[in-house]
Amino acid sequence: MSDTNANHALQIQPAASRMRAAFQGHIIADSDDVMILREGAMAPVAYFPKDDLEMGYFARTERSTHCPFKGDAAYYTVTVGGEVLENVAWTYEDPLPGAVQVAGRVAFYADRVEIYAVGDKTAPHDHHTDVDAVVQHTDSGAGQSQKAHWPANVEEPRD
Repeated sequence: MSDTNANHALQIQPAASRMRAAFQGHIIADSDDVMILREGAMAPVAYFPKDDLEMGYFARTERSTHCPFKGDAAYYTVTVGGEVLENVAWTYEDPLPGAVQVAGRVAFYADRVEIYAVGDKTAPHDHHTDVDAVVQHTDSGAGQSQKAHWPANVEEPRD
């Protein structure tokens, strides 16, 4: 816990599990090193390490803001599938002493980007739990897959 002001405490702790951020089914962040920041009565915010973001979706913007408890924030716009989310992510590159645990990490507006714990049964887009299995069952184009085909999940049409 970090106290930046006697009346305004920041609590920053590691997330209990691996987390993801997704937009329109595209995973834009995936990490087992997320820090959760709790600030007063506000909702908790997940901060992902920049190295765990799919930076091809991100573009730095000119926007900046100042928080008296965390410092100066810089912003990113995310573009996925032609849809642009202006200034949807932010980072504190050089935070104030009470927030050093989020330095160089990126957070998202949770009302615009889906943020969830991997394995959370309520997460609608957690389809990517076993990528290796999917790849091994996928035809490489040579006419066969590395493993036997999965059983069909539909019935063939009847005459």
